[in-house]
Amino acid sequence: MFIDSVKILVSSGKGGPGCSSFRREKFVVKGGPDGGDGGRGGDLAFLVSQNTDTLAWYKGKNILRSENGKGGMGRNKTGKSASTLKLIVPPGTQVFDDDTNELLLDLLVLDKEYTFLEGGKGGLGNTHFKNSRNQRPTYFQPGLKGVEKNIRLELKLIADTGLLAFPNVGKSTLISTISNARPEVANYEFTTLTPKLGLVEVGEYSSFLMADIPGIIGGASEGKGLGLKFLKHIERTKTLLFMIDISSYRDIYAQFETLKKEISHFSDALAQKPFGLVFTKIDTKKDEDVNAILKDFIKSLGLKLGKENSYGFEEKLNYFMQDMVLEKFDRTKPFFILPISSVTHRNIKPLKFVLYDLIGLLK
Repeated sequence: MFIDSVKILVSSGKGGPGCSSFRREKFVVKGGPDGGDGGRGGDLAFLVSQNTDTLAWYKGKNILRSENGKGGMGRNKTGKSASTLKLIVPPGTQVFDDDTNELLLDLLVLDKEYTFLEGGKGGLGNTHFKNSRNQRPTYFQPGLKGVEKNIRLELKLIADTGLLAFPNVGKSTLISTISNARPEVANYEFTTLTPKLGLVEVGEYSSFLMADIPGIIGGASEGKGLGLKFLKHIERTKTLLFMIDISSYRDIYAQFETLKKEISHFSDALAQKPFGLVFTKIDTKKDEDVNAILKDFIKSLGLKLGKENSYGFEEKLNYFMQDMVLEKFDRTKPFFILPISSVTHRNIKPLKFVLYDLIGLLK
């Protein structure tokens, strides 16, 4: 599974010490104690922000501590409390106790601040310890110590679309073509060993994240191949993109049914995610053959060929497209079936737009 992971020691701040002080003013005899309390130590919190998508800032940092509270002062002045140390993390970050491996926080809500460690309480000044038997106390409390904890931050990046396919179907080629990701591309199975994220730009100000993951084989939900780690990761993706190799020795229906079966066995939530479907490597066949295969496949699912061409799909290639109205979506069927070639870039640009619109409808 693709995880950015860092281990750090974190600590909240120590409370400031109280003050031992006595009132001394002209014409005031035996003014008595007036030592103020110490300030509270700083809390340590996590802030989930969309302005970062990695844990790179924490690399090389072994210890992160909040500031200590300031000490109390005479004239019953309380010391200044320390501010909260906010650790900014991307959504999808998990906080584990590195000593027990217990999951402490799962940070998913954008712009939410999670208080993790509370700062130590400030000590009391000597003014609190005056009584009839001890009218000149010199005792004051030291501030309470902060809380220390060894933690491990693990980032399960939340992609908008996850690619789901058998090995060597062209996932890495597609993501390198459609996004800024540059995964290894080779003509053998399991080229991708860990997921890769790519930013797909749709116009100047719009984009979405796509995840390229290890190929799925039969039995992946039971731990075969690399699929189990991948399936755990894409539970957080919003949509899935099934990729069927039209030139593979594997039957196209068997590819689709096996993929659906594996994700269904692994997680009901994963199986219910909205998905699209593309036939890859159409450059290896004639257009007439591609159209014949797509026509039969679309009809086998009880669907109809697309008629409108609002996304710029090539008119000479068959395709299927559901009505882009959320209430009319049938989640058991693909939202679109589109033939593509990452090598020749056929239908790559329309694919960007249809995925972006689908993701937008689900927000």
